[in-house]
Amino acid sequence: MTERLVADAAAMAELGAALAHCVRPPAVIALEGPLGAGKTTLVRAILRGLGYRGAVRSPTYTLIESYEFGAWVVHHLDLYRLGDPEELEFLGVRDLATDNAIWLVEWPGRGGDRLPPIDRTIRIEYADSGRRVSGLPPGVASPC
Repeated sequence: MTERLVADAAAMAELGAALAHCVRPPAVIALEGPLGAGKTTLVRAILRGLGYRGAVRSPTYTLIESYEFGAWVVHHLDLYRLGDPEELEFLGVRDLATDNAIWLVEWPGRGGDRLPPIDRTIRIEYADSGRRVSGLPPGVASPC
């Protein structure tokens, strides 16, 4: 797994675009890091890199936002405000676990055993004036 230093939001957008070329369903990607580190910014960049042109809403209050890409779908989950993993059952999370889905999950630890197994964990941490992003696939700087 590789690590990159990301200087600003523009560099995070470039990283997300590179990641978009590496992600295919089925996949569950955990996004970890402190508040404000850039998890949602990275998800927006991945969605843009996949070709999504509509509004990308943060699922901070809805917990789940889904985006269709023809035969497959990306589910963006932000579980920061989740009170109990059981709440995911009421949201129908089991119905999202399909072979044509990519899950991008912020605060995955709050989902407990209600989430499918994690395929990759990407961690974003504050580093100097930018961010350190670890857990990246080796081919993230070039086509995967």
